[in-house]
Amino acid sequence: MAGHSKWANIQHRKGRQDEKRGAAFSKLAKEITVAAKMGGGDPGFNPRLRLAVDKAKAVNMPKDKIDNAIKKGTGELEGVSYEEIRYEGYGIGGSAVMVDCLTDNKTRTVADVRHAFSKYGGNMGTDGCVAFQFKHCGQILFAPGTSEDALMEAALEAGAEDVVTNDDGSIEVITGPWEFTAVKEALEKAGFTAEFGEVTMKPQNETELAGEDAARMQKLLDALENLDDVQEVYTSAVMDE
Repeated sequence: MAGHSKWANIQHRKGRQDEKRGAAFSKLAKEITVAAKMGGGDPGFNPRLRLAVDKAKAVNMPKDKIDNAIKKGTGELEGVSYEEIRYEGYGIGGSAVMVDCLTDNKTRTVADVRHAFSKYGGNMGTDGCVAFQFKHCGQILFAPGTSEDALMEAALEAGAEDVVTNDDGSIEVITGPWEFTAVKEALEKAGFTAEFGEVTMKPQNETELAGEDAARMQKLLDALENLDDVQEVYTSAVMDE
């Protein structure tokens, strides 16, 4: 993709996430429950749970809801048993799409995801058809004008995997998925304030879409993200503003 649109595109994605904060509580509660069930209820010893709790706090999810979700995962409270499942497929222009779900009814979920793909011009594929195009990692973005040398030194010292300067001057710090929080906190202590940060599936190559194709792709992504069982949607598509 054209490097100049990186900053605007990520800001756009952050804005869309902020808009959906109100609908995030139930999905975050699911993730917290599953993380606690898999790795225990102490965020200090469970990196996945810590990430989920941090995300919940970022959208002002009430503490009692967070605590109850953890207790459901550890068995202290009765709760639904969720299964993790990932669906893969193709969007507009052959762009790659991955859909991560937590469900108590796999039959319902696969039908809903397949319907969204077909209704909005995508194609649901087989397991592994696009996963190889993504890297599971932490991504921390800093605004243009940030000192590249100073940030690179601090990031590598904090344990980051890579530092990438984009054509528009924005800088991305790439971390391992479970090192994300520690690196981000270390950079904050060093005086660097990130504009955006998340653990994601980062596409290795991007498919740039514009005009009608971009609008159609956004409809597909919205349809998938709005499904109750869908936790995250990742894509190689980059839509021009």
